[in-house]
Amino acid sequence: MKFRDYYEVLGVDRGASAEEVQKAYRKLARKYHPDLNKTKEAEDRFKEINEANEVLSDPQKRQRYDALGANWKQGQDFQPPPDWDQDGGSFQWRFDGGNAGGMEGFSDFFSAIFGASGGASPFGAEAGFGGGYAGARGARGSRRRAAPAQEAQLDVSVEDAFNGVSRTIQLQDASGRARTINLKIPAGTADGSTMRLPGKDGEGDLFLKVKLQPHPRYSVSESDLTVRLPISPWEAALGSKADLVLPDGTIKLSIPAGSQSGGKLRLRGRGFPLKQGGKGDVLVELKIVVPTKLSEEEKSLFEQLARTSRFNPRGNA
Repeated sequence: MKFRDYYEVLGVDRGASAEEVQKAYRKLARKYHPDLNKTKEAEDRFKEINEANEVLSDPQKRQRYDALGANWKQGQDFQPPPDWDQDGGSFQWRFDGGNAGGMEGFSDFFSAIFGASGGASPFGAEAGFGGGYAGARGARGSRRRAAPAQEAQLDVSVEDAFNGVSRTIQLQDASGRARTINLKIPAGTADGSTMRLPGKDGEGDLFLKVKLQPHPRYSVSESDLTVRLPISPWEAALGSKADLVLPDGTIKLSIPAGSQSGGKLRLRGRGFPLKQGGKGDVLVELKIVVPTKLSEEEKSLFEQLARTSRFNPRGNA
């Protein structure tokens, strides 16, 4: 088993402050995050960075790690000192739904120092929807009583919920320690859905409830997306083609002649992705918009239309 120099991994001095550790971690995490860097080397580096941050961002773990002394070198053969697991500092995490975000567990070196077995902690690793917490056990196998769960709201834009996104957020535990969490919000995330982050160091689980933010053009109903599209009176009367901006791109929409304000056009299979496959629909709500200022020529043309047209919008009133 090789010694891991977590300070060298993050590129910080042993006397680095918590803020300096977090700054270094965030910079490296952005560079090597699997969603941004698809190489195998980047994936391994990302795991290494997360493991280093897990230790150096936690005052208790950092103190325990520093107790090994400063004379170890990266890659040097390592064995824990005798009775290392008798000082009460060791603990284990166990997951009943696989490790978070599909990431593998921490290294054997981490396990030897901190007693961690199984998947990596979701704090500093990638977290996703699901993946249950089964409880924490001490070094001698005794179960600790879990703290009460906590809830928080996670604001998500319609575009991010539609397409999926990776996001880095900061949370503080009861002791005031800040933790960086990489969340992967899947495409098709529904309003009101819940993300569960397993508790850590005696803290209860954290449930993040997704709240879709209001949008000036979009509204969401289950898997259907409604888009409001302003059109001119002549586009409505004559028919036309208009650019329709959707969360995943822009398409050309055919507007039928004689369209009415408030009328809806349905685009099947262009809505929110469904868990079971496929997509919902897009409902395009048309809104006829009348110009507020007219040029002399426009005014003359509207007056000519008024004189020649036999259309009576109140004929059936």
